[in-house]
Amino acid sequence: MQKLIEDIYRSHSRKVLATLIRLLGDFDRAEEALHDAFAEATRKWPRDGVPENPFAWLVSTGRFRAIDHLRRRSRFDAALKDIEDSLYPASDPTEVGDMSLIEDDMLRLIFTCCHPIIPADAQLAMSLREICGLTTEEIAHAFLTPAPTVAQRIVRAKNRIRSAGLPYEVPGKADLPDRLQRVLHVIYLVFNEGYSASSGAEIVRTDLTTEAIRLCRTLLALLPEPEVSGLLALMLLQDSRRAARRSPSGEIVLLADQDRSLWSGEMISEGIALIEAATVDGTAGYYALQAAIAAEHARARTAEETDWRRIAGFYDLLLIAHPSSIVELNRAVAVAMCDGPAAGLAIVDAILAKGELTSYHLAYAARADFLRQLKRFPDARRAYESALRLCRQEPEKAFIRKRLSELPIEVQP
Repeated sequence: MQKLIEDIYRSHSRKVLATLIRLLGDFDRAEEALHDAFAEATRKWPRDGVPENPFAWLVSTGRFRAIDHLRRRSRFDAALKDIEDSLYPASDPTEVGDMSLIEDDMLRLIFTCCHPIIPADAQLAMSLREICGLTTEEIAHAFLTPAPTVAQRIVRAKNRIRSAGLPYEVPGKADLPDRLQRVLHVIYLVFNEGYSASSGAEIVRTDLTTEAIRLCRTLLALLPEPEVSGLLALMLLQDSRRAARRSPSGEIVLLADQDRSLWSGEMISEGIALIEAATVDGTAGYYALQAAIAAEHARARTAEETDWRRIAGFYDLLLIAHPSSIVELNRAVAVAMCDGPAAGLAIVDAILAKGELTSYHLAYAARADFLRQLKRFPDARRAYESALRLCRQEPEKAFIRKRLSELPIEVQP
């Protein structure tokens, strides 16, 4: 039973939280109610069995535990009693709200976290905390920022939402375009955390990838813009490879070694159709360009048929429009496939020499791989060891250790 409750926490807690925020109107109160609800589930479910609708049970329990807390406090402060009565009128204890509202609660939460009055760095930190459920330490590691700084950003963001009385809602169509880019960014962050978890024992969190794709579909229905189509295409094309990314024993399988018969043809077809529609006028935004790269991989029937020159060309366009060290690093892989590992190594070394990505394990993993191909095994070993020190995800650590074990033994002079 404990394992089942942990699984439900993992797959449902963020949605329960989003609905509790809507019902209770306060982030901290909703967080407290969420933990109360799961604590109650741990006590009751082993005795009474799992309810037919765990989501509704958790939301209802959390909501009424919050009301209980307020009632106890109201004994000491009559004013709080008035607040309680205005917030929580008497209702059926099983009622958790309109299901159509619940379906959109995550999208409301994203738009609230990404409101323009909140600084950009705080928007991302709070989104990862509230939507992905990452700890403050995990967010700090992702942004290479001290944990206390991240915690302060989140607290200040919540205070701004509370003091400004921000409505917990998806904005009207007139305001959607201005707030779109940040929301797309957050949805992609949610997907990436599911596609390649930043830490822990699992490489994939299907609950997050599925939720990100669902949110993007909802957003596309509200605002059928090419960049929304581009992001949906990108996520579908990447997620289409989910079944082939791990071996039966849980080991990482690189793209070149994947069994392409396990790729989802349905997701690939939808993704390619979306990206072709999004780029029909010859232009492409940030997500559409990345989707175009993913589409090139999807079209290749074998790894050898991959058009790496075309992929490198897309990365060149991406670098011009949206320069970043991560894009440069990905381009280095494509360039190496076209022009050899020495060319890729030169790009990675230039990135690291600038002092960028020096805490990013994949930069050292890429460098190590180029060095291994060049038979510079001692240098490759040092680079793999650097990647291993920085990596926080167990499957990736296992993969790096395997690479290290495959290097020839160094002979001392």
